[in-house]
Amino acid sequence: MKNILALGALLALAPSFANAWWDEAWTARRTITLDTSATGVAITAPQSSVPVAVRLHSGNFDFTAAKEDGSDLRFVAGDDKTVLKHHVERYDSLNELAVVWVQVPLIAPGQSTTLYAYFGNAAVGSTPDSKTTWDGSTVGVWQFAEAAPLTDASASALVATGDVTLQKAALLGDAAIFNGTALRVPAAPQLATSAGGAWTMSAWIKPAAAQQATLYAQGTLTVKVEDSAYVLNVGATRVAGGALKPGAWQHVAATVGGGKATLYVDGQPVASADATLPAEQAEVVIGDAYSGELDELQLANTTRSADWIKLAAAGQGADATFVTVREDVAEGEEGGHNYFGILIDNLTVDAWVVIVILAVMFVVSCWVMIAKALLVGRIDGDNRAFLQRFRGASTDFLKLDQGATHKSSSLFRLYGAGLREIRKRFDAQGEAAGLTGASMDAIKASIDADLVRESHKLNSQMVLLTIAISGGPFLGLLGTVVGVMITFAAIAAAGDVNVNAIAPGIAAALLATVAGLAVAIPALFGYNYLASRIKNISADMQIFVDEFITRVAEVHGR
Repeated sequence: MKNILALGALLALAPSFANAWWDEAWTARRTITLDTSATGVAITAPQSSVPVAVRLHSGNFDFTAAKEDGSDLRFVAGDDKTVLKHHVERYDSLNELAVVWVQVPLIAPGQSTTLYAYFGNAAVGSTPDSKTTWDGSTVGVWQFAEAAPLTDASASALVATGDVTLQKAALLGDAAIFNGTALRVPAAPQLATSAGGAWTMSAWIKPAAAQQATLYAQGTLTVKVEDSAYVLNVGATRVAGGALKPGAWQHVAATVGGGKATLYVDGQPVASADATLPAEQAEVVIGDAYSGELDELQLANTTRSADWIKLAAAGQGADATFVTVREDVAEGEEGGHNYFGILIDNLTVDAWVVIVILAVMFVVSCWVMIAKALLVGRIDGDNRAFLQRFRGASTDFLKLDQGATHKSSSLFRLYGAGLREIRKRFDAQGEAAGLTGASMDAIKASIDADLVRESHKLNSQMVLLTIAISGGPFLGLLGTVVGVMITFAAIAAAGDVNVNAIAPGIAAALLATVAGLAVAIPALFGYNYLASRIKNISADMQIFVDEFITRVAEVHGR
């Protein structure tokens, strides 16, 4: 015990991010934090040799860097030296989901315990033995894994008899579906209880409905479901409490020892009574008349503490308040989280296609806005300069083309169009003959035609901005919807409803919508600004045409 406490102290004092690297043959690492502070799962006393379920998924682990079966996984204590015992309950590299059990030597209260998961060594193999993951007090563990669903994973190596169906969409890997038929474990010395001794049972259950069923029975020692409550029977002593939640996973545990029998639900004690453990040598019956799912049945010949059971319920459940896995970062950067890196890593192919299209739309809309803004600025500046000359001229206003050319001015081009028509008539009839009303109408029609062409030139490519404004969000929404569909389909196929496995895929899918809005919002502001400037220039052109025709009629009309 002293050695364990010494190791625990070393783990507690170890920095959150060690400078050393356990073994250079492993190329990748993840940091695992077990939080027993107020923000995690608060406990009151140190707990030794605790088996902790570590969930790996695409949001916290790079399955492409590890071996296909996860055999290169190694777990190291916070000192970056001590290799910890572990075994893989489930490893699905295709759907990027895994559940790995790690035996943690000591978990201290009120602080964080750091572990490291190493992977990325193609040259190494491993066949971790589940029997070493549990402490010496564990006498039976049924995880209902697909390879051997009725085989005990502990050192006892017991085998249950009976028929169960496996549920892939379980809380921890696979689970057993019971339809009223019990599993039976033959009487064995490992499971026998002694009078006045100690005993603990825990399991995850998902009852189909309120019912009368036996979850566990060994002689007069039973844990039952009676309608909507849980009942622990220790000989003649009955302990009842807790509320049954049909269709939801609940952690149920019972302890007997030290003259006390206690019933726990979801890590919290719900009832207790004075009781002494009876001597039982009978077979163990699991799930008699029970209808629902059952997983992770653990038996121990000791009285697990309330903190132990609380850690089991919190660590094995879907909530991440106790166990968190994150990408390794450099020392001094432990507060940094590369959230966008996680999102990009989880983008599906369809989301990438949508985002690439949106990126092209963004580049095109930016180019249009910049080019148009520069063009409108030049036109507006040259228009002002020419209009000042035109209004300052007297009878020689038809000779303004002999000075500055006002290259970008639309008004100057309209002036030139009118001047050409006027000079055609002066060359044919002579300036002294003047211009008739019909000639003035013809000249105005010619200038109006050029005005329309100038308007088309001003508004050209503006349609690309309207496409970005209206099409960008819809394209992004399409990418998000398809991405969410793919994420849920993958979760359904993998059978893991853990929110930590779902969240990265959904968050990455939403990135497509963000990209669509990122395209549309700048285009919307740019379009409104440019449309306003173009509208003013168009109004100036119309006013100039009327002003020019009026002056020509006054001076040269007849």
